[in-house]
Amino acid sequence: MKKAVFLLMVLMLTVGCRSVHVSADFDNKVDFTAYKTYNLMTAEIAKVAISDLDKRRITSAIEESLQSKGFKKGENRDVWENFSPKERKEGNLKNGNAGGGWGWGGGWGWGGPWGWNNYSVTTDTYGTLYIDVVDARKQELVWQGQGDGLLDLHPKRKEAKIREFVSEILAQYPPQPKK
Repeated sequence: MKKAVFLLMVLMLTVGCRSVHVSADFDNKVDFTAYKTYNLMTAEIAKVAISDLDKRRITSAIEESLQSKGFKKGENRDVWENFSPKERKEGNLKNGNAGGGWGWGGGWGWGGPWGWNNYSVTTDTYGTLYIDVVDARKQELVWQGQGDGLLDLHPKRKEAKIREFVSEILAQYPPQPKK
């Protein structure tokens, strides 16, 4: 029993510490082993309201991930790849306070309390990245992965964070066939 509780605690800590939380949904009637080639939906990607630098970072990470899985990029593609990001800001209010008092006398006397509150407000930027796989022949969405996590807006760390998002999401693609 103690071993089971320990393993459950380790699992909860491991899952809770992931910086990108991912999920995927797909059409379970599709044979994903038939897909060998891909291309990007460049016209749709061009409409995404993020910087061109981030578009290039995301498309590069997607292409590297797919090619590492054996997919080939080409005009005669089996699937289209697309993405859409969303961003949200969350404010955090932190309160640190201290106080105390001093006095003189036993039951009566003079004195005064003192103390202070220290409030600080921080803003974190969270992002969600959706990656879509569309069957090129049927023009139907067959797989969608989603990653959600805290963004790093520092230019030197941003690319690594984008690669982390993409690799975590595409780790679930293609879905494993049912046995």
